[in-house]
Amino acid sequence: MTITITAFEQSPDGGKGLARDMRVRWALEEVGQPYDVRLLSFSAMKEPAHLALHPFGQIPTYEEGGLALFESGAIVFHIAEHHAGLLPDDAMARARAITWMFAALSTMEPPIVDREIAEYLEGNESWYEQRLAGVDERIRTRLSELSSWLGDADWLDGAFSAGDLLMVLVLRRLDGSGILNDYPNLSAYVARGEARPAYKRAYKAQSAVFTAASSG
Repeated sequence: MTITITAFEQSPDGGKGLARDMRVRWALEEVGQPYDVRLLSFSAMKEPAHLALHPFGQIPTYEEGGLALFESGAIVFHIAEHHAGLLPDDAMARARAITWMFAALSTMEPPIVDREIAEYLEGNESWYEQRLAGVDERIRTRLSELSSWLGDADWLDGAFSAGDLLMVLVLRRLDGSGILNDYPNLSAYVARGEARPAYKRAYKAQSAVFTAASSG
């Protein structure tokens, strides 16, 4: 059964690999599963056909046979559970890897996305600088804690896992802010993720969509 995922027809990330279909693409590349991509316009994402797959009208979705999933974290978890390469065989190590998946999406990502919202939607407000400073402080607190945990290790808990995949992509959302530069071990951690062949394949595939949309 062919796997089909959905992605932006014209991604607002500007081809930087930040849209959340990148998480699913990378996971599928890591486990060696082929997939098709159905590109959607913003208007198509709110039409009944897509809302039947994703009740909030977003991307990505995942279809395989009679199974339809939404939410990138849930999709990556499904892929990791059904294909070798993203979760350890040892039960305890597996549980820890899953914990890091939740940590990436529930602990690290919210203040980082909050910063993006402030930049894009609130930049003209009189209180913008004060709000941004508060958000950055929250981000730095989390980054300091994560940096202390990682130390000089390559990955969060032994071998590369789905927890690292999600964490690397969450941290990449800080590109351009300069914040990650203050944490050399985290910058190196992200670079290791970006150096993985599966990541490069996923990034190339996602970037090609933006390039094609721009040239068209």
